Order: sequence, then structure tokens, then C-alpha cells
Amino acid sequence: MATYTLPELPYDYAALAPVISPEIIELHHDKHHAAYVKGANDTLEQLAEARDKESWGSINGLEKNLAFHLSGHILHSIYWHNMSGDGGGEPHEKDGVGELADAIAESFGSYAGFKAQLTKAAATTQGSGWGVLAYEPVSGRLIVEQIYDHQGNVGQGSVPILVFDAWEHAFYLQYKNQKVDFIEAMWRVVNWQDVARRYRSAKERANNLLLAP
Repeated sequence: MATYTLPELPYDYAALAPVISPEIIELHHDKHHAAYVKGANDTLEQLAEARDKESWGSINGLEKNLAFHLSGHILHSIYWHNMSGDGGGEPHEKDGVGELADAIAESFGSYAGFKAQLTKAAATTQGSGWGVLAYEPVSGRLIVEQIYDHQGNVGQGSVPILVFDAWEHAFYLQYKNQKVDFIEAMWRVVNWQDVARRYRSAKERANNLLLAP
């Protein structure tokens, strides 16, 4: 039995239009995300074979492949739920996400400052990658991170709660090479209820990070 499985979308292919076209959602989920799931499972099998044969010549490549595919699977699994056809705007206390709104203001000075930083981080990721809002448990604050090719520039204990996919497969059919336009449009579908739930959960699990015996 496969260790990882492709999650179902929480909405239909057309739910995020016109921000993201149905064609992109279908290809992105059914082809690209599915490929990461298959890649992670295939790599686990290859690592098991390497252990059985005590053959470690390809260990560096296999470990890198596992990180690549597993990160792709996890980030995409968050990505789908971070968006909603009824999303967008700012997080406000009246919408039940006041704790998240306060944390954003405390960590970034203002919502505008946070939005500008995450937009720039996502839009300027070199090559393929992501812009991520994450909860950093050591300081107890929110931070923005860039993820290159599903790896790199990530605090080891940070928990992603809002992710912007900046890979070309996420936007090229609709936005061509205008990555910035896609990132700006993404703010219209952010599901702040989902982000707030992830923030609360990350705070509750903060003490799970073992820094010292």
C-alpha cells in the first residue's frame, strides 16, 4: 500500500475562477500534484531496496528526491485548502480570525507590510518555488520564507500556514510569464478561515520541537 495518497480537491475545478482557471486547477492537481505523490512513494521503495541490498551509491540523489517530492506533496496539500472562491480581503476579528490578524500585525507591523513581503517573496523566488507564511515556534512569531524547488531557505521547525505556489505550472496557461500578476490575484482567494485554523494548530504544537534534552 502506498504511503502517500493524492487528496481530493475541497471544491470543483471552476471554484477559483476567474483568479485561477478550471484548466489550471485540473492539470495542477491531477497531474502535477499526483506526480509528487508518486515520486515520494517511488523514492521510498528505492530507499528500501538500497537498505536491503546495502547499496548506497545513489543515497544522495534518493534523499534529495524524497525531500523534493514530499515537500511538493505537503505544500500542495496545504495550497488547495488555503484558497476559496469566497476568500480574499483582510483577516478581521469580526470574521472569527482576530487572533491571526493580531499575530500578523505583531510580526510584520501591519497587514499591508505582511502582504507586501509575502507578495515580493513569492514573486521573486529564483526559478521555481513558493512564498510561505509560517509559524516559527522558537520565537512564537510568524515569518515569511522562500522555498526553492521545494527545498532551501526554510527554518527547520517552522510550520507553513499559507503558501503561494510560484511554479510556472500554477499560472502559465493563464498568466503567461507574468508571475507578479498571478501572485497579486492570489490575494483574492485566500481562505483566511483555513489559515487561522492552521495558525492555532501550529501554536498548540509549538512545544513539540525539541531544542535540548
